[in-house]
Amino acid sequence: MKNQYSDQFKLQVVQHYLNGDVGLEMVAHQLGLDYSMVRRWVEQYRQHGPLGWRQTRRHYSPAFKREVLEKMWRDGLSIRQTEILFDIRAAGAIGRWERQYHSGGLIALEPKRTGRRPMPQKPPSSPLEPPTDGERSHEELLEELAYLRAENAYLKKLDALTREKRATTRGKKPKPSKG
Repeated sequence: MKNQYSDQFKLQVVQHYLNGDVGLEMVAHQLGLDYSMVRRWVEQYRQHGPLGWRQTRRHYSPAFKREVLEKMWRDGLSIRQTEILFDIRAAGAIGRWERQYHSGGLIALEPKRTGRRPMPQKPPSSPLEPPTDGERSHEELLEELAYLRAENAYLKKLDALTREKRATTRGKKPKPSKG
Protein backbone atom coordinates (compact mmCIF):
# COMPACT_ATOMS: atom_id res chain seq x y z
CA MET A 1 0.00 0.00 0.00
CA LYS A 2 1.42 3.38 -0.97
CA ASN A 3 1.90 5.88 1.82
CA GLN A 4 -0.33 8.79 0.84
CA TYR A 5 0.81 11.22 3.56
CA SER A 6 4.26 12.80 3.60
CA ASP A 7 6.45 12.67 6.68
CA GLN A 8 6.19 16.48 6.86
CA PHE A 9 2.39 16.30 7.03
CA LYS A 10 2.53 13.61 9.71
CA LEU A 11 4.92 15.75 11.75
CA GLN A 12 2.55 18.73 11.49
CA VAL A 13 -0.38 16.58 12.67
CA VAL A 14 1.59 15.19 15.61
CA GLN A 15 2.85 18.63 16.62
CA HIS A 16 -0.71 20.01 16.35
CA TYR A 17 -1.82 17.33 18.80
CA LEU A 18 1.16 17.64 21.16
CA ASN A 19 1.05 21.46 21.27
CA GLY A 20 -2.72 21.76 21.51
CA ASP A 21 -5.33 21.38 24.18
CA VAL A 22 -7.52 18.97 22.21
CA GLY A 23 -7.51 15.20 22.16
CA LEU A 24 -6.59 12.81 19.38
CA GLU A 25 -10.17 12.36 18.26
CA MET A 26 -10.66 16.12 17.87
CA VAL A 27 -7.38 16.53 15.92
CA ALA A 28 -8.32 13.66 13.65
CA HIS A 29 -11.83 15.08 13.15
CA GLN A 30 -10.52 18.60 12.44
CA LEU A 31 -8.15 17.30 9.79
CA GLY A 32 -10.52 14.71 8.34
CA LEU A 33 -8.26 11.81 9.30
CA ASP A 34 -8.91 8.45 10.89
CA TYR A 35 -8.45 8.53 14.67
CA SER A 36 -6.47 5.28 14.83
CA MET A 37 -4.07 6.52 12.15
CA VAL A 38 -3.34 9.72 14.06
CA ARG A 39 -2.90 7.72 17.27
CA ARG A 40 -0.40 5.45 15.50
CA TRP A 41 1.56 8.46 14.18
CA VAL A 42 1.73 10.00 17.66
CA GLU A 43 2.94 6.74 19.25
CA GLN A 44 5.51 6.17 16.52
CA TYR A 45 6.77 9.72 16.99
CA ARG A 46 6.99 9.33 20.77
CA GLN A 47 8.89 6.06 20.48
CA HIS A 48 11.16 6.70 17.48
CA GLY A 49 10.98 10.41 16.65
CA PRO A 50 10.31 11.68 13.12
CA LEU A 51 12.12 8.67 11.65
CA GLY A 52 9.35 6.44 12.99
CA TRP A 53 7.39 6.90 9.77
CA ARG A 54 10.08 5.65 7.39
CA GLN A 55 8.77 2.84 5.30
CA THR A 56 11.09 -0.12 5.50
CA ARG A 57 10.68 -3.59 4.17
CA ARG A 58 12.01 -6.03 6.70
CA HIS A 59 12.14 -9.77 6.96
CA TYR A 60 11.92 -11.08 10.49
CA SER A 61 13.30 -14.40 11.65
CA PRO A 62 10.97 -16.92 13.31
CA ALA A 63 12.93 -16.47 16.56
CA PHE A 64 12.36 -12.70 16.50
CA LYS A 65 8.67 -13.18 15.78
CA ARG A 66 8.39 -15.57 18.74
CA GLU A 67 10.24 -13.08 20.98
CA VAL A 68 7.80 -10.32 19.95
CA LEU A 69 4.79 -12.53 20.65
CA GLU A 70 6.12 -13.72 24.01
CA LYS A 71 6.84 -10.12 25.11
CA MET A 72 3.33 -9.09 24.08
CA TRP A 73 1.73 -11.99 25.98
CA ARG A 74 4.00 -11.72 29.05
CA ASP A 75 3.55 -7.94 29.49
CA GLY A 76 -0.10 -7.86 28.40
CA LEU A 77 0.63 -5.41 25.56
CA SER A 78 -1.78 -4.69 22.74
CA ILE A 79 -0.75 -5.41 19.19
CA ARG A 80 -0.43 -1.67 18.51
CA GLN A 81 1.81 -1.17 21.57
CA THR A 82 3.97 -4.10 20.53
CA GLU A 83 4.31 -2.75 16.96
CA ILE A 84 5.49 0.58 18.38
CA LEU A 85 7.85 -1.02 20.90
CA PHE A 86 9.59 -3.23 18.33
CA ASP A 87 9.30 -0.69 15.48
CA ILE A 88 7.30 -3.06 13.29
CA ARG A 89 5.69 -0.88 10.66
CA ALA A 90 3.76 -3.47 8.70
CA ALA A 91 0.21 -3.00 9.94
CA GLY A 92 -1.32 -6.29 11.02
CA ALA A 93 1.95 -8.23 10.96
CA ILE A 94 1.89 -9.17 14.65
CA GLY A 95 -1.74 -10.31 14.48
CA ARG A 96 -0.84 -12.48 11.50
CA TRP A 97 2.18 -13.91 13.36
CA GLU A 98 -0.01 -14.69 16.35
CA ARG A 99 -2.55 -16.58 14.21
CA GLN A 100 0.24 -18.48 12.47
CA TYR A 101 1.87 -19.39 15.76
CA HIS A 102 -1.39 -20.68 17.25
CA SER A 103 -2.18 -22.71 14.14
CA GLY A 104 1.24 -24.29 13.54
CA GLY A 105 3.79 -23.32 16.18
CA LEU A 106 7.22 -21.89 15.49
CA ILE A 107 7.49 -23.65 12.12
CA ALA A 108 4.45 -21.71 10.88
CA LEU A 109 6.41 -18.47 11.39
CA GLU A 110 8.94 -19.47 8.72
CA PRO A 111 8.73 -17.25 5.65
CA LYS A 112 6.74 -18.72 2.77
CA ARG A 113 8.35 -19.01 -0.63
CA THR A 114 6.90 -16.64 -3.15
CA GLY A 115 6.87 -17.02 -6.90
CA ARG A 116 6.78 -20.17 -8.93
CA ARG A 117 7.73 -23.49 -7.50
CA PRO A 118 10.80 -25.10 -9.03
CA MET A 119 10.18 -27.69 -11.68
CA PRO A 120 10.46 -31.24 -10.38
CA GLN A 121 13.62 -32.92 -11.57
CA LYS A 122 12.99 -35.75 -13.98
CA PRO A 123 15.50 -38.56 -14.04
CA PRO A 124 17.59 -38.35 -17.19
CA SER A 125 16.30 -40.79 -19.75
CA SER A 126 18.58 -42.42 -22.23
CA PRO A 127 17.66 -41.44 -25.78
CA LEU A 128 16.15 -44.38 -27.65
CA GLU A 129 17.65 -44.99 -31.04
CA PRO A 130 15.08 -45.82 -33.71
CA PRO A 131 15.40 -49.30 -35.11
CA THR A 132 17.00 -49.62 -38.51
CA ASP A 133 14.87 -50.53 -41.53
CA GLY A 134 16.17 -54.08 -41.36
CA GLU A 135 14.87 -54.46 -37.80
CA ARG A 136 11.38 -53.14 -38.53
CA SER A 137 8.46 -55.31 -39.58
CA HIS A 138 6.87 -55.23 -43.01
CA GLU A 139 3.71 -53.59 -41.56
CA GLU A 140 5.73 -50.81 -39.85
CA LEU A 141 7.49 -50.01 -43.11
CA LEU A 142 4.21 -49.90 -45.05
CA GLU A 143 2.70 -47.63 -42.38
CA GLU A 144 5.62 -45.20 -42.64
CA LEU A 145 5.41 -45.27 -46.45
CA ALA A 146 1.71 -44.39 -46.35
CA TYR A 147 2.41 -41.53 -43.92
CA LEU A 148 5.19 -40.13 -46.12
CA ARG A 149 2.99 -40.35 -49.24
CA ALA A 150 0.19 -38.44 -47.48
CA GLU A 151 2.66 -35.80 -46.28
CA ASN A 152 4.05 -35.42 -49.80
CA ALA A 153 0.55 -35.07 -51.32
CA TYR A 154 -0.37 -32.46 -48.69
CA LEU A 155 2.73 -30.38 -49.45
CA LYS A 156 2.10 -30.58 -53.20
CA LYS A 157 -1.50 -29.38 -52.71
CA LEU A 158 -0.32 -26.54 -50.45
CA ASP A 159 2.24 -25.48 -53.06
CA ALA A 160 -0.39 -25.52 -55.81
CA LEU A 161 -2.79 -23.40 -53.75
CA THR A 162 -0.03 -20.91 -52.93
CA ARG A 163 0.87 -20.55 -56.62
CA GLU A 164 -2.79 -20.15 -57.50
CA LYS A 165 -3.19 -17.38 -54.95
CA ARG A 166 -0.09 -15.55 -56.20
CA ALA A 167 -1.32 -15.75 -59.77
CA THR A 168 -4.71 -14.23 -58.88
CA THR A 169 -3.06 -11.35 -57.05
CA ARG A 170 -0.96 -10.59 -60.15
CA GLY A 171 -4.02 -10.59 -62.35
CA LYS A 172 -3.17 -13.70 -64.31
CA LYS A 173 -5.59 -16.49 -64.86
CA PRO A 174 -4.45 -19.39 -62.72
CA LYS A 175 -3.85 -22.87 -64.01
CA PRO A 176 -6.35 -25.28 -62.50
CA SER A 177 -4.77 -27.31 -59.74
CA LYS A 178 -4.80 -31.06 -59.86
CA GLY A 179 -6.44 -32.93 -57.14
